Amino acid sequence: MAIVTKRNALIGWLVVKLGKRAAKKKAQATVPSARTSGVAAGTLAAVGGALLFWHKKRGAPSAAE
Repeated sequence: MAIVTKRNALIGWLVVKLGKRAAKKKAQATVPSARTSGVAAGTLAAVGGALLFWHKKRGAPSAAE
C-alpha cells in the first residue's frame, strides 16, 4: 500500500484549501474595518478634548471673585 495515494492527496488538498478559507474569514471578522476604527478614534478624541476644555474652564478661578 502506498503512503501517498490520489485519494489522500485530494483530501489533504481540500483540507488545506478549506482551512485557508476559514482562517481568512476568521481574521477578517476579528480585525475592525478602517472606517469603524477611524470613527471611534475621532469620537474618542472629540469627547476627550471637550472634557479637558470643560475641566479647565470649571477649575480656573474667575476674575470676578
